[in-house]
Amino acid sequence: MFRVLSHYGKRLSSCLTGQRRYEHHRAVIAIRREDVNPWERRAPLAPRHVKELTNAGVKVLVQPSNRRAIHEKYYMKAGAVVQEDISKATLIIGVKRPPEDKVIPRKTYAFFSHTIKAQEANMGLLEDLLKKEVRLIDYEKMVDVNGYRIVAFGQWAGVAGMINILHGLGLRFLALGHHTPFMHIGMAHNYRNVSQAIQAVRDCGYEISMGLMPKSIGPVTFCFTGTGNVSKGAQDIINELPVEYVEPHELKDVSDTGDMTKVYATVLSRHHHLVRKSDGYYDPVEYENHAEIYTSHFRTSVAPYTTCLINGIYWDPHTPRLLRRVDAQRLIRPITNTSTDHEGSPQLPHKLLAICDISADAGGSIEFMNECTTIDKPFCMYDADQHIDHDSVEGNGILMCSIDNLPAQLPIEATEYFGDRLFPYIWEMVRTPFIRSAVITSNGALTPKFEYIEKLRERREKEQILQKAGMKRVLLLGSGYVSRPVVEYLTRDERTQVTIGELSQMRWETVLVQMCLLKDQRFLPLSMLPYSFHPLVAKHCIKQKVNMVTASYLSPAMKELQSSAEEAGVTIVNEMGLDPGIDHMLAMECIDQAKADGCTVESYSSFCGGLPAPEYSDNPLRYKFSWSPYGVLLNTISPAVFLKDNQVISIPPGGALMESTTPMDFLPGFNLEGFPNRDSTKFAEPYGIQSAHTLVRGTLRFKGFSKAMSGFVRLGLIDSEPSPILQCTSSPVSWVRTCILRAFEHFLDEQIEKKFGMLSDEPVPHADSVLAALTKHLEAKLSFGKGERDMIVLRNDVGIRHPGGELETKHISLVVHGDPKGFSAMAKTVGYPAAIAARMVLDGEIKTKGLVVPMMKEVYEPVLTRLKEEGLIFTSKSSLQK
Repeated sequence: MFRVLSHYGKRLSSCLTGQRRYEHHRAVIAIRREDVNPWERRAPLAPRHVKELTNAGVKVLVQPSNRRAIHEKYYMKAGAVVQEDISKATLIIGVKRPPEDKVIPRKTYAFFSHTIKAQEANMGLLEDLLKKEVRLIDYEKMVDVNGYRIVAFGQWAGVAGMINILHGLGLRFLALGHHTPFMHIGMAHNYRNVSQAIQAVRDCGYEISMGLMPKSIGPVTFCFTGTGNVSKGAQDIINELPVEYVEPHELKDVSDTGDMTKVYATVLSRHHHLVRKSDGYYDPVEYENHAEIYTSHFRTSVAPYTTCLINGIYWDPHTPRLLRRVDAQRLIRPITNTSTDHEGSPQLPHKLLAICDISADAGGSIEFMNECTTIDKPFCMYDADQHIDHDSVEGNGILMCSIDNLPAQLPIEATEYFGDRLFPYIWEMVRTPFIRSAVITSNGALTPKFEYIEKLRERREKEQILQKAGMKRVLLLGSGYVSRPVVEYLTRDERTQVTIGELSQMRWETVLVQMCLLKDQRFLPLSMLPYSFHPLVAKHCIKQKVNMVTASYLSPAMKELQSSAEEAGVTIVNEMGLDPGIDHMLAMECIDQAKADGCTVESYSSFCGGLPAPEYSDNPLRYKFSWSPYGVLLNTISPAVFLKDNQVISIPPGGALMESTTPMDFLPGFNLEGFPNRDSTKFAEPYGIQSAHTLVRGTLRFKGFSKAMSGFVRLGLIDSEPSPILQCTSSPVSWVRTCILRAFEHFLDEQIEKKFGMLSDEPVPHADSVLAALTKHLEAKLSFGKGERDMIVLRNDVGIRHPGGELETKHISLVVHGDPKGFSAMAKTVGYPAAIAARMVLDGEIKTKGLVVPMMKEVYEPVLTRLKEEGLIFTSKSSLQK
């Protein structure tokens, strides 16, 4: 099976003997101790390779190491000298990099340096090698005339990775309620050698062939990507199971009706899943040169029928990904239950259970593989709905294994295999083109072929001034009531940086200055500014071709930007707050499910309000400000349109809204009233409920709010027109004078007069309008004090007619209380949806271009799930009527 123990014998011995004629002194080669990673037990040469060298007259020094898997006595038996001091060696070889303080000046070193891409973690080492005039040979750049690597561990990465994921499958199956033969396979490093591991796999295969796999699991299928050594090594292991190989297009059938006494596997090559975006064809020559015009249909044609994916392909940023985050969300949607599903033999939640990403390329062909796992913590669960990894094999998601040093788990075989490939070039480290092409540093400088590393490093350092490695940046415009949860949520990921821009005195210039930050195209603007500013921000985003998120309504001015946003290829997400936002998402979740069940939506009612907690509502308005005070007051004189029993009802502007309130008794203990909000009828089409006879969206307040507010309206204090007498250039005036100038005292309730001082001699704040002055005055008196908390109440009632004629009303409620020591309820319910949307845009989960609102399943479904994780719990009840 494994052709790794081939012996060079007399051929190499005579070759080395012949080479000695050209040496003027005895060559000394040292095998250094591996001392960077505790799991690194490999060596670059095995004892039999050392014996070949010593027989040829080479002195071999071996640094002592109790960690090395092959005992030092075998090296001594092969003629090596085991000693700490290796300074006499002319060539020092290892597997991984040495610590910088242990690099000996003016020596030739050979190891995997991981510097050719200017990797930041190893730039300090590169500097040290240059300073000490070390000649570095990097195994990764030892290639033949076709560019293929001649020294690598690839096969053993595949072997170890496959053993690991079979072990992981056993754990995952058990967590899902199934004991399987895979439980008896351990991690690769738990076996003394690969033969023992193979025997465990064979034992597992015997039990599978005896029909001992639970029937509710269905046939187990494996997909291998790539045809290189990694994939071949993994296939060598699965070949020890009763496996039948099928073509990728056959996987669907066998995953449903296959034989339970075997497993199925398919090997995926480029032509199986890569197609030109324009016409769906594949041209291998064109793909090599223009991979960016291709896409992969793996997510739809193969992944849904795969139990375990073993990924071993190289990924370049210009090539299509195998799986994106949004694909993972679709792939983990629950399988529909059947009559055979019961507690003792549950169905699998979804087909794709595990991924072994042997390529270990974070953010590569598997987009959601963000960080490699380790040998001591080999698995994590990727929850696509939450877009988080957790360290358990239980719960929702896909089991991930992405160890980046897999061959270290089979150190003896890996050492033999690697040594066989390195040994022929030991004497040729200077002479052959293969080796010269792998020399990174020499005589204190980068060799000409690798001078690009310095330029690449300089470019990266410049980029890091603006962006840390992997950093994603958000420009939060506005730092008001709801910004704190936004910052907290986004910065949980250390790779996300939030810059806060405040709006200075409502001046456009502030926004213009902040938008200059977008010129490097690395910021995602999240605008929490007043809605009137959003078109300005959006225009700059479109110009700079950057995405944008906001919590406010999709205004007519914003809608005008639809075509230009699409042409620029940008995503502008709107209405990602509470109302609008959560109300839309709960509505669409219910409506879409009703339609899927063959029902018709006959009525829709949604009321939402930000309120003080009842114990803090002891003022004439029964209200305190938890969001823009100006917006709250202005809304009381807005017009409203809604549909009731197939009649369109219009409420004119100017204050009639406060005369149109109705008691809301769905939570009788709260003593609520409600009034319609803006034009509800315009949501019939986006909600897809054009046939509904009732459609109303409204605002909730405690009873008494509308009566008290009517006094302000009748006095004309809710007036946004410019008022010269209140501007800074005018002499101060009192509230009593302002009120008398506008009306008569009897319009004001006595409690309002006393509580708010509206008929006192207290000066009116300078402002552009009476409404702005009233806003400042009431904000000072109706702000939340220390230790006080607010409350959010949201209620959706959806009338659903079933195919059988029954009328069901879904009652969906959300009640959230603020935390006096944390975030307010308003901040949580507006900030978290906006932050989640920003995270989804940053991570590429929302790909729709143009103006987006959260009425699509691919948006509202993950957002609602993640809101629950933040403690925003929605309840749903039903009432039936024949």
